[in-house]
Formats: sequence, C-alpha cells, structure tokens
Amino acid sequence: MTRRGPRFVTTDDAWLDGWRGASVFEVRGGSLDYFAPVEGWHGTGRMIHLPGTVLPGFRDSHVHLGLIDAAALAPGGLARVVDLGWDPTLAARWMMRDDVSVEIVGAFLTSPGGYPSRSSWAPEGSCQFISTPDEAAAAITKMKELGAAMIKIALNSDAGPVFSFILLEAIVALAHAVSLPVVAHAQGVGQASRAARAGVDLLAHTPWSERVSDDELAFAAKRCAWISTLDIHGWGQFGHDYDIAVDNLERFAALGGRVIYGTDLGNGPLPVGINPREIEGLLAVGLSRGAVIASMTPGAPSFSVGQRFSWIPGPRAEEAREFAEWISSASVVSATDIEETFA
Repeated sequence: MTRRGPRFVTTDDAWLDGWRGASVFEVRGGSLDYFAPVEGWHGTGRMIHLPGTVLPGFRDSHVHLGLIDAAALAPGGLARVVDLGWDPTLAARWMMRDDVSVEIVGAFLTSPGGYPSRSSWAPEGSCQFISTPDEAAAAITKMKELGAAMIKIALNSDAGPVFSFILLEAIVALAHAVSLPVVAHAQGVGQASRAARAGVDLLAHTPWSERVSDDELAFAAKRCAWISTLDIHGWGQFGHDYDIAVDNLERFAALGGRVIYGTDLGNGPLPVGINPREIEGLLAVGLSRGAVIASMTPGAPSFSVGQRFSWIPGPRAEEAREFAEWISSASVVSATDIEETFA
C-alpha cells in the first residue's frame, strides 16, 4: 500500500510577503500553500512539523551558469536563478533542469564591437550586434521564441561602443511591446541614467562608475529596479568601487527604489549559492531583514512557497545574531523531502 504524504505541515515561522509567525501549510499537488496561523488552529488530518522557518525559494537574479557548477546551486540554498547572458541555444537547455528553476535572457544585445564581445569569458554566440530597430526586433523575437524571460542589453562605454539614445529607446519599446522587461549592464559615466531615461526595467548592477546625483537617483527609483552585485567589487576586500556602489544603493533604497538580490555569480571567487557578503552589503545600505528576504524572493506569491522552497533550521530570524549566516544556512526542500526526513 502506498503511503500517503502529510496533508498539513506546521512550522515555527514563515515568510510570505511578510513574517507570518508559526504557521500551518497545506500540501496541494506537491506545493506548500499557506493555510492558517498555528495559534488557535485545531485542524485534523495527516500532519507533520518542520522545525525552523519556511520561505519561498531564494533567487539569485544575476548569474552566468556557463561559468559555474550549477549542480551546487540548490545545496547552496538557491532554488531559482536568472542567467543574464550566454549563447542562447545553450542557455535554453538550462531551463529544463529539475534541481533549480532557471530563467534566461539569451544573448546580450549590444552595439557592434560592444561589451562583452571582446571579453574572453563570453562564448561565441553570446552577443547579438544591433545597429537598427529592425535588427533589434528580429533579435527580440528570437530570444522570446527560445523562452527568454527578459531582454539583456549592454551599455558599457568603458569597454566599447554603446547604442545611441534613439536606438536604445527603440529596443526598450520593442521588448515591452512583446511583454518582455529589459535589463541593462550599465557601466561608464552616465550610462545608468541613460538606461533609466530610456525606460529600462532593471539594472544588472548597482552603478559604481560614478556617484549618481540625487536628482538622477530620484528619477531612477520611480522607474527601474537595481540588482545589487556589491560583492564583485573586491570579494570581501573592498575598495573605491565598492564604496561608490554602496553609497548609490543606500540613497536609491532610501528613495524607495526596488533592490533585488543578485551576485553576478561566475564573476570571480563568489560562493556558488547564497553569498553572505552580499547579504551583509544589503544590510549595510539600510535594508531591513524583511526587505533583504523580499529582494531574494521577487515575484513570489503571497499564499504559497511552491513546490521547491527555502527552509532554514534553528532559531527564527529575529533570534539570529548573525542574519547573513542565518540566511546562508538555507536548504532547498520539497514536500517530498519533508515526508522522507521528518515523518
């Protein structure tokens, strides 16, 4: 006789668009859906207790899977990742992984000779040169057909030519016309502001080429989100670029700008999994613990942690002395894992 799994799971704490405290979840079709607070609940049915805190699957919104061992992501606490640029035919295969949920952008859309076409790490096929709106439309159509979740553009004036503003606006408009957001690598003086004015939805990095003015930050904060990537500036041995990025991100967040956790995983000696130094950077710019978790779970529904979710054993967040270490102790689990381990 096949053993039936638990119908209800109780936890010591939960985070679903905010702290829920001790919670009851219902197992539905392999998904863990929020049901009720534990306090005052007198339900019946197959039940199991999962000690610790349950959260939606943590996401790193800036990785390059071609440069890392992707098999280490889930053991490192990441349930979801966004690959921000690679050969699109190879990247499309990553979406079929069953250990981690992968979103892709496909190729970098860049100006002829632009970044990262001259970079040694960028494989053949990872860049698509765009000179006209027609070329942009064709490239966007191709990326969408391959399953891209957004379009990636390169605006790196430190490493080569960049789009004219007219073409930049056209690319953004074409992507939005087919319901694809646009993420930009903005590097070089003025590039982050150009991206915001053109309607780009996300910056792949917190700007570090310059101290962005307060007026430009106020404009950007209302129009686009920033992916953090603070730790790439020294990998723990921080200097001038890190200080500029932290200053920009602190003021951006204070103005209400949306901050998203991302590490540029594959760029140097970064841990394959949750990066505690990146977490510490987010805390340093003034994000609350809840805001840090929100930055790591963008787009998560407020009623479910899904089929593969994050679980942190031990004390609740408010009891943890070192929050970055607490977050970094996360595991990726499923309802099946719960039954096998705790039943």
